[in-house]
Amino acid sequence: MYSELEKLYAICFPEKTHKWTANDFDDLKKSGCEIVMGQNSFIVWRRILDEAEIISIGVAPIARRTGTGTALMQIAERDITQSGGKTIFLEVDDANTPAIEMYKKCGFIATGTRPHYYENGHDAIIMRKEV
Repeated sequence: MYSELEKLYAICFPEKTHKWTANDFDDLKKSGCEIVMGQNSFIVWRRILDEAEIISIGVAPIARRTGTGTALMQIAERDITQSGGKTIFLEVDDANTPAIEMYKKCGFIATGTRPHYYENGHDAIIMRKEV
């Protein structure tokens, strides 16, 4: 599964210099992360106590704007809520307008920024949702 995730990550994020490897995904799972992978998408999150973080969500270009990302967010939110989570947060590249709009549609609100957070020099917008 992790070798397939490595390939999918590269498809979802071709612009990234550092690509996640099968070992990276294995390490994430060992550290307590949940990983859900579909044919053209994946999501990784971690819950600690009553707070959860969406670590990464990727949708292949062929599947974007089809509701796939929203469906993944709903899966994660359901699992997080059922396991006692009350808050979900994430960071998103301030230039990734489609993702920001999807997160807003899912009920997330911007709560802050992390200047120059990404390898491309862009800021991260911190978003949060109470569940």
